[in-house]
Amino acid sequence: MKQHILLIEDNDDIRENTAEILELANYKVSTAADGKAGIEMALQDKPDLIICDIMMPVLDGYGVLHLINKNPDLTNVPFIFLTAKSERGDFRKGMEMGADDYISKPFTDLELLNAIDSRLKKISQLQTTYSPDDKGMQQMLNEFEGSQALENITEGSPENSYKKKQAIYNNGNHPQKLFYIKEGKVKTFISNDDGKELTIGLYSSGDFLGYKALLEGGTYKESAEAIDDCLIAEIPVESFNKLLYYNKEATSKIIKLLAKNISQKEEQLLNIAYNSLRKRVATALIMLLDKFRKPGEAVFSIQLSREDLANIAGTATESLIRTLSDFKAENLVEISGGKISIVNEKKLANMLN
Repeated sequence: MKQHILLIEDNDDIRENTAEILELANYKVSTAADGKAGIEMALQDKPDLIICDIMMPVLDGYGVLHLINKNPDLTNVPFIFLTAKSERGDFRKGMEMGADDYISKPFTDLELLNAIDSRLKKISQLQTTYSPDDKGMQQMLNEFEGSQALENITEGSPENSYKKKQAIYNNGNHPQKLFYIKEGKVKTFISNDDGKELTIGLYSSGDFLGYKALLEGGTYKESAEAIDDCLIAEIPVESFNKLLYYNKEATSKIIKLLAKNISQKEEQLLNIAYNSLRKRVATALIMLLDKFRKPGEAVFSIQLSREDLANIAGTATESLIRTLSDFKAENLVEISGGKISIVNEKKLANMLN
């Protein structure tokens, strides 16, 4: 299906020539000779992108943009201003009002098509759904910053080794860096006044860690600890802030990921509050499988202390051990020393329904 562009331009020659270029580039094009007619057309048939002149009769480009921003159905439509060179100083006003780009007249075919292509790609990225975890954030960074985003943000950062059960950061600490896990597994958890822990996050190689506190500008609301021996790159906070300050699309997407992450935590708490012990333990095992399973691994196995697994399931260690024994007797899992293997994934997952 062709992408729809609305062109609002009062100069007949510019409007007709520009529309012809866009149609040759395989876009569906609607044209309006003034701002009022352009708004009416946008409301009637929502375009994928709007190109609008600034100086026009009836309603100028600023008025068009103002009305676009007030309409919830049109606020996310990319908006590009056309401005004569003599008006170049005015483009700043349009950008401050929320325009996505501007093109100075006279412009070449290539300048026009490149600006449109860039804006349509970015709106497509904003509409992409990412997983509500750190891998989702990394996927988003890769798409906004290019395939080398991971290497760029971690390049030259110092690396530290953490032993099993060693603290990476603690609740109440002020964040000074962004952590990137190169090897190993990490958990984040909260503790009550009695020292009882609840694991709220699991992380492995390729995940960023600790970015929520950096975004909030406060202290860590949880603690992070190595589940096994880890190698972690510690990225200066300036590198992370630079990404946020200079890429508004990335910032918008990170905010949405944080909202999804909150929903995920709420689901975990509801599982602990309302589900049976068997279902809570099954949920914890499936969560571990989804997070740490290696590609092509037929039977998922993990070396994890019973205390850590109990903290993920939100139950006492003794209750967890009894439930694991039941699962073993039912041929759902195999247990050898500290290693747990899931041998009937389908039946275990069906317990969650």
